[in-house]
Amino acid sequence: MLDTPVPTLAQLNGIGALQQPTYDDPQAVDDVVTRLRGLPPLVFAGECDELTAKLGAVARGEAFLLQGGDCAETFAGVTADNVRNKLRVLLQMAVVLTYAASVPVVKLGRLAGQYAKPRSSDSETRDGITLPAYRGDAINGYDFTPESRRPDPERLLEVYHSSAATLNLVRAFVTGGYADLRQVHTWNTDFVKGSEVGGRYESLAKEIDAAMRFMAAIGADPDEFHRVDFHSSHEALLLPYEHAMTRIDSRTQTPYNVSAHFVWIGERTRQLDGAHVEYFSRIKNPIGCKLGPSASADDALALAAKLNPENVPGRLTFITRFGAGKIRDGLPHLVEKVAAAGVEVAWVCDPMHGNTFESDNGYKTRRFDDVLEEVQGFFDVHRAAGTWPGGILVEMTGDDVTECIGGGEDITAADLVHRYESVVDPRLNRVQSLELAFLVAEMLRQA
Repeated sequence: MLDTPVPTLAQLNGIGALQQPTYDDPQAVDDVVTRLRGLPPLVFAGECDELTAKLGAVARGEAFLLQGGDCAETFAGVTADNVRNKLRVLLQMAVVLTYAASVPVVKLGRLAGQYAKPRSSDSETRDGITLPAYRGDAINGYDFTPESRRPDPERLLEVYHSSAATLNLVRAFVTGGYADLRQVHTWNTDFVKGSEVGGRYESLAKEIDAAMRFMAAIGADPDEFHRVDFHSSHEALLLPYEHAMTRIDSRTQTPYNVSAHFVWIGERTRQLDGAHVEYFSRIKNPIGCKLGPSASADDALALAAKLNPENVPGRLTFITRFGAGKIRDGLPHLVEKVAAAGVEVAWVCDPMHGNTFESDNGYKTRRFDDVLEEVQGFFDVHRAAGTWPGGILVEMTGDDVTECIGGGEDITAADLVHRYESVVDPRLNRVQSLELAFLVAEMLRQA
């Protein structure tokens, strides 16, 4: 499998690499790429293979994927508190989903690499001044000045070091007692008791509590109670960085992207003859591909043939992002035709990107009810098709931000001004994320 070499950067650029920045000094980019190639891997090939096996279980309906984190990470956000808060909420969500699904939950952070974002326009205009669009900290700065918005290849080195710091923190937390199941369950109990919305989920919380007491009574104390497997992921958008972080595994002599365990292709860069699909077809990581309303069943089948020609379970995940009003019409044909063709794929719902709009007071936001409705539509489509709704991808944070409207806290458009901290897309806050987990748990019990 994947026995052909990865094309050079020049070859990929010749194919047509979309959503790439224009740097002033190409030689400076080459110098940074050379330095990146000499740095140690951030993840290891064997860890990627372990994740492929876990995602194979998702594809077979034997596990559920929870993927979550920031829309766009920032260098300033690489702090112990920020990383811990995101990890804490993801672990809390995973406990609830594991109990409801009665299958393992694969935990995948949208972190330690999510520093570049595709944009619908190359430029941004404010008060008659036009500058390059902000494309994430990997490329340029958020401040609206010519100096900040100039694409700087040195930022790619900062991506590497920030990702390394984040992964070090995550590994310390998940192996050092922070991920202990009893502690995480206590956090959920506190949420249920102390949150105005949490009381709706008291029944499920009590069931989990009873299960925990039973395990304690019979003396069950497996290692899995005290630590968790946690993997990293990001959209592999910026090809100079991703190519520089591609290495040949000494065990198998095959290429892996060692910047993350799982990387995905976005909706804007999934052209079958494009540079991103070509690059992804050569690496051996487990990979994802976004499918939106413009994707046909034939598109999905062609992508699967290109990206996973040997039909290996866990190799390919389709991440659907239709929008609440389109998923029930757009998804069934894709699922049915892919299943009929015998394609091994995990299906995951991204209920965030198809539900973004601008509020009357000028904030990019999402309605919690739309997010929930898209997940419900995703489950309904798979239930009707007899296939497994394999997981959810959520843009969320562990902080009490006000970026998405609705939820049990009943955040309104007027509230967005209080704590809108995302530099690109709005995220669910801590309470909204936990509420979503309990509601998805109810769907899983019916799946």
